[in-house]
Amino acid sequence: MKKKTLSSEYPFAIGIPAVIWQILFFYAPLLLLLVGSFLTWSDTNTFTGVSLDKFTFFFRGSYLSVIASSLLLALSNSIICFLIAYPLAYFMAFKGRKWQNLLLFFLIVPFWTNFLLHVYAWFFVLEREGFLNTLLQWLGITSEPIIFLNSTFATMVMMVYYYMPFILLPMYSSLEKFDVKLIEASYDLGASWLQTLRKIVLPLCSRGIKTGFFLVFIPSFGEFAIPELMGGDRRMFVGTVVSQFILGDETGSFGAAFTVFSCVVLLISSLALYFFIDWLLKPKATRW
Repeated sequence: MKKKTLSSEYPFAIGIPAVIWQILFFYAPLLLLLVGSFLTWSDTNTFTGVSLDKFTFFFRGSYLSVIASSLLLALSNSIICFLIAYPLAYFMAFKGRKWQNLLLFFLIVPFWTNFLLHVYAWFFVLEREGFLNTLLQWLGITSEPIIFLNSTFATMVMMVYYYMPFILLPMYSSLEKFDVKLIEASYDLGASWLQTLRKIVLPLCSRGIKTGFFLVFIPSFGEFAIPELMGGDRRMFVGTVVSQFILGDETGSFGAAFTVFSCVVLLISSLALYFFIDWLLKPKATRW
């Protein structure tokens, strides 16, 4: 039987601070949030018991509409990001190999700057006298400025811009490892480009697609800053409602309950989307 040496224990010892940090600042707050959503207190701040009243409070049309809007926002952002990112990842992996490092550099550069700088940059582009309106009027497409800010359009532009790398990098990683000979064999067997993409490329890269899709979908559901800054607070989303309850003087427990309630909805929706995407990307047993 081999004796454990001190060097064999180094990886475990190095990982202990990270585990403690995760327990204290991730799992413990989540546990407090979950417990706090069930507990009830009297007006004198005395514990009165456990109740589901806070959850039933959110079974109303207005709050269900907020959750539906957040789901629609997250799904739209994920689909648009996929439609833009997949061709770019395909080009980087198969066609633009000599430009890969440069393209990856430009893709990662935005992560080096503060998020608020991105927002203010888009303010300059989308404002009434900004770059986009100036360009449209100079080209003669419009005769007067268009109001882009404080709209769903501005929110979606910023969402797609910010979350694009989260879906592009996993797909690029999957496509980079793809064996190009499989595509050549598919063409030799008489398959078209679309059939090859549908039955060979997409199924074999499904792991990267699903990873990137949910890296965009899940944080987009609870996004607060972008809809607030770019949408002008015209529409309510999950992040907005949670912030209003949590920051309230006596509504913190309702904020905890709404967070748990929306997380359950997000979990169910994510599982349904996962199986749907898995079925969609799975190659069908049909003849070419």
